[in-house]
Amino acid sequence: MQLSRRTLLTTLPASALLALAAPLRARAAARPTSAGAADPGPGPNHAALLANTLAIFAGTAESNARPEVAAKLAALTSTARTRLAALNAAGPGELFKGLALGTSDANLNTSYQYLYEIALATRAPGPAASDLRDDAGVQRRVIDALTLLHDTYYGDQARGYYGNWFNWEIGISASVTKTLVLLKEELAAYRPGLTATYVASMDAYLRNGEDGDVDLDSRFHTGANLADITTNRILQGAATGDDARVTKAVADQLTVYATVDPYQPQHGVTDGFYADGSFIQHDSVAYTGSYGKVLLTRAVQTVKILEGTDYIDTAALVSVVRGWVADGFAPLVFEGWMMEVVKGRGVSRTATGYTDVAVVVEAVVDLSGHAAGADATALQGYVKFVRQTSKAALDPVVFVSPVSVARYADILADTSVPARDLGDAESHTAFNSMDRTVHRRPGYAFALARSSSRISKYEYMSGENLMPWFQGDGAHYLYLAGQDQTRAFGVDYFTTVSPYRLAGVTAPVETRRTVPELYGTAWYDNPERGFTSSSESQNTYVYFPRGTNTLSGGARLGTYGAVGLVLGDDVAYAAKRAGELPDDFVAYRNAAATKSWFMFDDEIVVLAAGVGDPAGRAVTTTLDSRIAAASDAVTVTGRLRDGAAWSGGGTAPGPVAWLRYADAGQGVSVGYVFLDGGGDGDSDIGRRADRDPRGGLPTAALDTVTRSRRLVRTSNPDTPVTKQVFSLSVDQPAGARRLSTAHALVPNATERQLTAYGRGRGPLSVVANTTRVQAVEHRGLSLLAANTFTPGTHRADRLSIDGAASVLLRTSRDGTVSIAVSDPTTERNTVSVTLRGRWLRAVSSDDRVRVRRVLGGTRVDVDTRRAHGRSLTARLR
Repeated sequence: MQLSRRTLLTTLPASALLALAAPLRARAAARPTSAGAADPGPGPNHAALLANTLAIFAGTAESNARPEVAAKLAALTSTARTRLAALNAAGPGELFKGLALGTSDANLNTSYQYLYEIALATRAPGPAASDLRDDAGVQRRVIDALTLLHDTYYGDQARGYYGNWFNWEIGISASVTKTLVLLKEELAAYRPGLTATYVASMDAYLRNGEDGDVDLDSRFHTGANLADITTNRILQGAATGDDARVTKAVADQLTVYATVDPYQPQHGVTDGFYADGSFIQHDSVAYTGSYGKVLLTRAVQTVKILEGTDYIDTAALVSVVRGWVADGFAPLVFEGWMMEVVKGRGVSRTATGYTDVAVVVEAVVDLSGHAAGADATALQGYVKFVRQTSKAALDPVVFVSPVSVARYADILADTSVPARDLGDAESHTAFNSMDRTVHRRPGYAFALARSSSRISKYEYMSGENLMPWFQGDGAHYLYLAGQDQTRAFGVDYFTTVSPYRLAGVTAPVETRRTVPELYGTAWYDNPERGFTSSSESQNTYVYFPRGTNTLSGGARLGTYGAVGLVLGDDVAYAAKRAGELPDDFVAYRNAAATKSWFMFDDEIVVLAAGVGDPAGRAVTTTLDSRIAAASDAVTVTGRLRDGAAWSGGGTAPGPVAWLRYADAGQGVSVGYVFLDGGGDGDSDIGRRADRDPRGGLPTAALDTVTRSRRLVRTSNPDTPVTKQVFSLSVDQPAGARRLSTAHALVPNATERQLTAYGRGRGPLSVVANTTRVQAVEHRGLSLLAANTFTPGTHRADRLSIDGAASVLLRTSRDGTVSIAVSDPTTERNTVSVTLRGRWLRAVSSDDRVRVRRVLGGTRVDVDTRRAHGRSLTARLR
């Protein structure tokens, strides 16, 4: 059962949010209070907020009596005992053993988190006896520790706010606030002024806010970060009886639920969810799998916290968040694994993928309890679907809430709810607002990461994702059904695969240095030139630089898709070349290529043209890279076009027909079919300037690689990882002329299937492959797909395309022609396509599409102004 897709994300546009927030802001203004001061606001509201919060984190007597929750309660108690032992063993300058305080904001943040975990165990009800439950002595130890930390390390504003701003404005405040809520009664009896003292200090540390409060115009107070800050302030208001604080925080948080309009961003903020399901944080990072899941969690918690209060009818929020799940998250989850393309620097962490999805599942479990009817059933069915398809058993002990654990058990036990995905098994999702594409079929999922002047090439920060340089340059991830994805991707993929040889990447042959290697710190430190740890310049040029290319995007027609990308340098290299950055700032130049991906049922066709390097360096284009366990039986088999066998182990001795990678240990395989480079569809096709006779033959290698996980993240354990690494590439020597490549990825391919392609019986033909136009025809699907990259008129078979565009054309058995058109630059007002041949009339079309008869065929004019890469379609006959 599916939700009503493509409608949910626009349920709450900015105008509707303003209407919801206006009475809240008026109510808050009518009750002005100073920081931490009590307000005689509505007691029942605050009592509900406090009770709801306690239920979320500590559980209820009813939930905690369930046998399914016992392991969660045991984990809470065990964690608290571990923290108490560390508290008892602390040395000088520590509150907890091993966490030196005074210069490390991370250790201070962790110390507050540990205190919260101890306090939590004292408030969790349960059927089993516990010497921690309601132990006033333990609670007062926590309160004394809070006092010590405030007096010695936190309260002095002149000494604080070193290191990462997040710890001071969000992280510490989250742990402190929850602890104040948990211990509200004991604080009132033991240290009645401590709560107000802490609230005043937390306000003072909102230095990126305004007057100790949220600033919706601040680049720090957006998206998931804003949700965190406002949730903290809602709970602070409840703990102090400050209704104005609660009301304004609710109003401020409402802004994160608005669908982002990139052409009219509210408060200049581009962080949040977009109409196509994309999620962006940090202004330009594709981030659904990290900050997006944080926002999802916080949004659902807000719905739960506000239950039974009169601040807002949360039904509208529930509807919006349902849309996030269906359109934003579900396409990115494959058999319980969160795809790499939306994790940012999180790809370098040791616990990603299945762990990421556990967070999503908990949010969906709780959301289903606030939805109704078919929507509730669909969400519950999705929970069961993830459980059934995941290759890692989800342990609900990792859930935040004991109540969620009980609800999860109820959903799994409900035989009336069928397990079902929120989307179709065959789908194509164009996340053009964040330069990502996901193509799914029952046996596989293909995820593609791109970048542009709109979206960052990668994210590096805080010593995480140390070698990210090419992750947004057409890197792809082919997930195969039935495989444990920790054996194929995750941190071990980035640890053992060379950063210059990520699947799908074209990179110069050179050695780059990480930020710590270049500058001796986790960032480029030059305050005089505007570079501090959290400055805008650091973000722009070091942490998450955008590209300089504008063309990145594609069209979707039903379940099929086309994507184009012109590689470009990042903004740091462009600025350094223009003399805008300091002399000691290091920036790297990229290689050049024009690329297309055409996604069908059994194949993903990849074309590349103009591949080379303007600086004359050697270049490697990696067609695919895969990893396998050292003990797995991996084989590589193939055929040259002359029929001779070839199994890799170096550069092919001649033109290759096909190659097959198979991992018997995981029961998976991938085929690679090498296609003729192009036809005569464009005026410069086949010119020698576009091809290098010295290059183009693929190189296949299967090596055993051992590296430490610390190679990609400074805080990872120094754990050696050994993998078999398969790499299929095309290598160009220094000074080589530009070349073109054309191949198809065939997931789960058999040798017999690949042999059929090699004998010319396959359905694929490359129509054009130049830097101006790239096109492929799939005869079995009666589908023609084309990307164009430059101004002027381009021809591809029966299509004549004006300027840069992405076009899909399919003819059905009854003669109906379906067309989809997208502007991959997001900057064009109109895209025009002419179909040569007999005239076709419009049967149906999007409002922005106009069809008319012209000499020699049918002209389709598409209004792409402010469409932001969205596909516009028509059916013709």
